Amino acid sequence: MAKVNEVTAMKIDDTNSNVSDQISPKFSINVLQLLKSAQMQHGLRHGDYARYRRYCTARLRRLYKSLKFTHGRGKYTRKAISESTVTEVRFLHLVLYMAERAWSHAMEKRQLPDGPNARQRIYLIGRIRKAVKWANLFSHLCSVKGDSRTSLEAEAYASYMKGTLLFERDQNWDTALRNFKSARAVYEELGKYGDVENQVLCHERIEELEPNIRYCLHKIGQSNLQTSELLQIGEMEGPALDLFKSKLEAVMAEARSQQAASLTEFQWLGNRFPITNVKTRVAILKAQELEKDLHGPSADSLPAEKKLVTFDKVFTAYHEARSCIRSDLANAGNAENVKDDLNGLDKAASAVLGQRTIERNQLLVSIAKSKLTRRRDDKNEKVTKPEELVRLYDLLLQNTADLSDLVSSGRDRKPEEVTFAEECQLKSLAFRAERCFYLARIYSLAGKRTEAYALYCRARSLAENALQKLQTNSNSDQVMIKELKTLYDECRAYSCIEHATGIIEEEKAPENLSKKISTISLSGADKKVPFLLFLFLEYIIHVTHVHINT
Repeated sequence: MAKVNEVTAMKIDDTNSNVSDQISPKFSINVLQLLKSAQMQHGLRHGDYARYRRYCTARLRRLYKSLKFTHGRGKYTRKAISESTVTEVRFLHLVLYMAERAWSHAMEKRQLPDGPNARQRIYLIGRIRKAVKWANLFSHLCSVKGDSRTSLEAEAYASYMKGTLLFERDQNWDTALRNFKSARAVYEELGKYGDVENQVLCHERIEELEPNIRYCLHKIGQSNLQTSELLQIGEMEGPALDLFKSKLEAVMAEARSQQAASLTEFQWLGNRFPITNVKTRVAILKAQELEKDLHGPSADSLPAEKKLVTFDKVFTAYHEARSCIRSDLANAGNAENVKDDLNGLDKAASAVLGQRTIERNQLLVSIAKSKLTRRRDDKNEKVTKPEELVRLYDLLLQNTADLSDLVSSGRDRKPEEVTFAEECQLKSLAFRAERCFYLARIYSLAGKRTEAYALYCRARSLAENALQKLQTNSNSDQVMIKELKTLYDECRAYSCIEHATGIIEEEKAPENLSKKISTISLSGADKKVPFLLFLFLEYIIHVTHVHINT
């Protein structure tokens, strides 16, 4: 009888468990869409991981309070999150944001100005390990409490975190590759279904994972990636690529430090300056590598925005080199030979920096000129005014004058330096002609025909003078000659237009004046007495009235 009761009780328990499984709902979270939206709205659009970490902390605080899942008052007693604890979807959000907070904290440490030191790197890896722990818990809970899609996305998220940890630790590249490939396979499957927004997000995630996979294959030895290809991958954007970029930068820095041993001197205008400081070598080598992108065969196909970013990196590298040189100068003591070499190296680095500054400002001029005649309808972009071009040419004139003064300084100048100073003067003359032309445009738009005509004639004279001097020089810039010829023709055309327009306006002036006079009415109703005259008349009447009364 007892055995029958036990069997009956077991059947009842089984039916209750089946009923409870049928009753308990499966939670659904679009993990990728949720994280992408939070990241883009709270800092990661601009790579601000500190802001995103603060958002995750605030979000966790709100979740803890709304779920009444706080860890006690006074004494801290941590509550574990298990399968039985997850009674609503917000518990899954809690675990997910714990992983995100740890990951963003690690990436914040990765973005330190000089890179993480040994102690900070240990802490960074510890935060990524914590993120992996929470991501694994999230994947386990979603496999039990979530639907099939949520479980798949959670599994891909956990695989990505595991791969990130191994990627940062520089070990077990095959395991890291397996995790990244697993995450990619999940997103490839999920990208085939759902709405358009979800498919776009999945494809973006796959593109972000691809560089990590290729780098792992490169480290294993199954890929023959060249350095240029790695740099092209590093130009891609996305939060998942920031760790890859930092790893690539570390690899490039290591390669530069190895190449720096061969860079023993810096050549500039026939001068050779020895480089003894390793940091100075690395900085100059980095600048020279970036300059290849600006002056190499692929420079014409490079967009203007990327060129500006490259120029900023070049400036940073040369400023770092100059900082190292000046610190060496301060520690040189009384060694005159060493001081002379360092002063010469500082002058050379400053001159190259000045050249790149002029090139960057010329690029800004070309961008502004392309927008000068463009209408505002094109992508609702701001139209360039002639005043902006005048300001840019003022900067170019100042840059050219500074560079010419720098090169001309010193007692024993080589023929290369004299020739370079003359080229700077020719550039300055061409910039003056361009500035005068756009100054004339300003007066023309203001309706001042006489001033505009005089400035166009002056610009044409300056352009003609610059053309004559450039054409006599054998090593002259052909692009500048072509631009000056175009400027000369435009000055001639615009001066004729201003002359004709001024004569027409002068001929029509009496007619316009007569029209205006004909509209003036002197009759009583339309006659308007000036305000001061009206007050004066009131004063006279008042004084007369007072005089009569007395």
